[in-house]
Order: sequence, then structure tokens, then C-alpha cells
Amino acid sequence: MDLALAGKVVLVTGGSKGLGLAAARAFAREGSRVVIASRGRDNLAAAQAALAADGLEVATVAADFADAAEAARAVAEAERPFGPVEVLINSAGAAKRTPAEELDAAAWKAGLDAKFFPYIHAQDAVLKSFRRRAGARADGRAETRLPPPRQIGAIVNIVGTGGRIPSGTHLPGGSANAALLLSTLGLAREYAPYGIRINAINPGFTLTDRIEQNLALEAKRLGISRDEALAAGAAATPLRRYGEAHEIAEVALFLASERASYVVGALVAVDGGQSLAL
Repeated sequence: MDLALAGKVVLVTGGSKGLGLAAARAFAREGSRVVIASRGRDNLAAAQAALAADGLEVATVAADFADAAEAARAVAEAERPFGPVEVLINSAGAAKRTPAEELDAAAWKAGLDAKFFPYIHAQDAVLKSFRRRAGARADGRAETRLPPPRQIGAIVNIVGTGGRIPSGTHLPGGSANAALLLSTLGLAREYAPYGIRINAINPGFTLTDRIEQNLALEAKRLGISRDEALAAGAAATPLRRYGEAHEIAEVALFLASERASYVVGALVAVDGGQSLAL
């Protein structure tokens, strides 16, 4: 299936590692004009070099999306090489995992600062640009038209299943994820009349660098080895294996494309069946 993503301007936050890097790679292979954003310039340079080794060119921008002004600057900078952003893939930020008995006010706040606000700030900056292109009226409402004439923009939030399935070692981050899922649904409803689609992906256990922290905490909590914790996680998934980063990226491609033109406010579980429910 041709996803018609060639030439689309795609900004990937958290694009230097893990799921963000996998998404950047997938969009670049589709011929999109990709900008990856991350806090660390060294990580950005390493990611850019890794993609270049595969014949894929991307632009980079360094920014801390936990700061709203930084996020706005990053979006403006991302638009310089290619033009207005048409797709935002939100994958920036990871909350530190903390056992429940060690939680305090600082840990809860850190979870929101690390995971919730980077997504919100990136969305705010991109949505302002989307709305200008959609012809919003001075009062902030969309012009009366049904349906919108075309897709103005798409946002895909990559939000962990901790927002739906509580984990004793990931409660602040899980709470931030839950807030992101709710905000995704609310913003999706409000912005659909502009031709702006917002959806989310819930990845389950996926083999990225971040999973090592989870394995170490689970091993400590259960009094088992890291390898035993890894095996237990795989056994708890109906497919009996962990996901690969590219499997999450493939779903992001579809949701961002106009092949998903009637998909609005979807929370797509990509977890091997771990969270099956009506």
C-alpha cells in the first residue's frame, strides 16, 4: 500500500533513540522529509549518522520539550529546511521508574515534567501552525464546512500502556501517560473539524534501551535475575515475545497517513495482546 507520505514534512520528538528513532527511519524510508528533535546534540549526531549509513537523510534540532518556549523554538527551527510541519510524532520524554514505597511529591512532579509536558508543549506549538493553515476564524473556531477539504496535519502520540495498566514501579510515568491519553481524546475531538487528526499508540513491552531500567527494577522487586525478568515479561504477552521498535513505527506510518483519513482519537494498542479488553 502506498501511504502517500513522500515529501511530507515530519517532526519526530525524541527522535534520536528508541521508538522515536525507529519512527524517523520508517518515515525517511517512505520519502518523507524528516526532522528529528532531542535534547542531546551528541545523540542527534549519532542518530543522523546511523540513518545516513542506511542512505537516509534527516535534519536535526536540539531542544528540551519540557520547556514550552524551547518547544516553540524547535518547531519553528524544524520548519526552516523543509517548510511547515505536516506530521508530528511525539516520542520525547521518559519518566524515571520508582518503586511505589519510594515515591514522594518530587517523584510525582518529575513524572509529569518528564513525560506529560514535553508532549503537550510539542503539540501546542504544532497545532498553532496547523490551525493557521486550516483557516481558523478570529474567535478560534473552524470555518463552517463539512467535511474539511483535506488533511491539514496529523499527530501521533506514542504513549506507553502504563497509562492504562498500572505498574507499581511506574506510577508517576503511568499517571502522565493516562493524562496524555485523555488529552489526546479531547484534542482529537476539538481539532477534527479543522482537518487535523490526533491519535495515540500504546506500545507494550518493546526492545529498546529504556526497557533495561524496567527489567532491573522488576528483577529487584521480584528477587529474580534480569534474564528471568525478561522471560517473565515475554511470557505475560499472548504472542510470547517482546515487540520490535519497527513494529510500533509501522503503525505510526499508517495513522499519520491519509490512508487513515477517518481515524480520529484512536488509542491503538501495539502490545502483542497484553491489554486485550472490550
